[in-house]
Amino acid sequence: MKRFDLIVRGGMVVLPQAVERLDIGVRDGKIAELAAELDPGEAAAVADACGCHVMPGMVDVHVHLNEPGNGHWEGFETGSAALAAGGCTTYLDMPLNGVPPAVTAVALRAKAEIARGRSAVDYGFWGGLMPGHVRDLPELAAAGAVAFKAFMSDPGGRDEGRFTAVDDWTLYEGMARIAELGGLLAIHAESEAITSALAERRRAENRLSARDYAASRPPEAELEAVHRALFFAERTGCRVHFVHISTAGALRMIDDAKRRGVDASAETCPHYLLLTADDMERIGPTAKCAPPLRDEAERERMWRMVEDGSVDLIASDHSPCPTEWKASGPGGDFFAAWGGIAGGQSSLELMASEGVRRGLPLPAIAKLLADGPARRFGLSAKGRIAEGFDADLAVVDLNRSYALESGMLLQRHKHSPYIGRTIGCKVKETYVRGRLVYAESRGIAEPGFGERVVPSA
Repeated sequence: MKRFDLIVRGGMVVLPQAVERLDIGVRDGKIAELAAELDPGEAAAVADACGCHVMPGMVDVHVHLNEPGNGHWEGFETGSAALAAGGCTTYLDMPLNGVPPAVTAVALRAKAEIARGRSAVDYGFWGGLMPGHVRDLPELAAAGAVAFKAFMSDPGGRDEGRFTAVDDWTLYEGMARIAELGGLLAIHAESEAITSALAERRRAENRLSARDYAASRPPEAELEAVHRALFFAERTGCRVHFVHISTAGALRMIDDAKRRGVDASAETCPHYLLLTADDMERIGPTAKCAPPLRDEAERERMWRMVEDGSVDLIASDHSPCPTEWKASGPGGDFFAAWGGIAGGQSSLELMASEGVRRGLPLPAIAKLLADGPARRFGLSAKGRIAEGFDADLAVVDLNRSYALESGMLLQRHKHSPYIGRTIGCKVKETYVRGRLVYAESRGIAEPGFGERVVPSA
């Protein structure tokens, strides 16, 4: 009997603290041994990674795959295929765009049944916190929700029974209950009072451009909501995670709370580090998101916060929709276009290439994309190239640049703000628990290999 099911040979392996040329021996889906040289005769299969870096597969904790009910936006097959092609090996699907949203254990179990056998990579599910559903939180936790998600501003939507924003009482009461459960609450932190009033004013004045949209969701809306949520978290003892933070000021606020003992973490996304409001104006609604893209100075401040460790993790917030929804309304009404950036396939490549260009060490990039999210969300077997961990690997050629074309995207709708952009590296292969699920030369190799993950006790 062979010692290994697979040996990945000759790559520069990105470890938690260093990058070393190593062979990776895989047995029963786990990393069984790391060594300078392993005997290929001891493996049932050998993969050549010479000339490439082997990174831990991305753990993308913020994606929207929209099933049940809205698989025509993006479903488990197409969404997971795109993620696999981008070196992502585990994702956590948000609760809001399914019909019904995952705010009850019944809805969560129905979603899990739909996903079974349809994802190329491993996956888990968020539960939702919204008005009228605080009592559902314990059953959601028992049904395997990795964490809970709440919006402090209107998330929008096009279905009856859609996900709705929390009021202050629901947020406070929900936090208290989640603290009792030992859970984690993620928050979309923008002030509904500020954003709705500013949007209404601009639309009444027929000020409908991309710049007007950005002005209707100013940094102050994020700062106020983060401050309020941190206050509630401090009073209730709830563990909190802030999604898609777009301003350095909010990151500093979260850092200050951590020093006071609040169990808080902060996420940002590639688009806040690579794109600006100028790009949103140039590209159009394909680059519309909430919070909106900021100016160049803010983007550079965000990079400084990444470099000093104030960002805990990076996630894609892959938020797809039918292409026709990415059109401005009459009179160039940017407000009418669907908000959300579909960038899941490009996240690891974008962050690796830009991070390296800026001098960020590869272990630090891997921590932001894989180890940090895995640790925060209790995925104890994920996120790290180390013995005993799942053999979730992305083989990346850091010496190869390419221009992204729409035809390269595996997501259902082929729009992305990064189309036409030159990306400074390329994912060649993706392995989930030691199984090749994507190869550039052949596409998706194991369409339904992914398994559901739940947090470790």
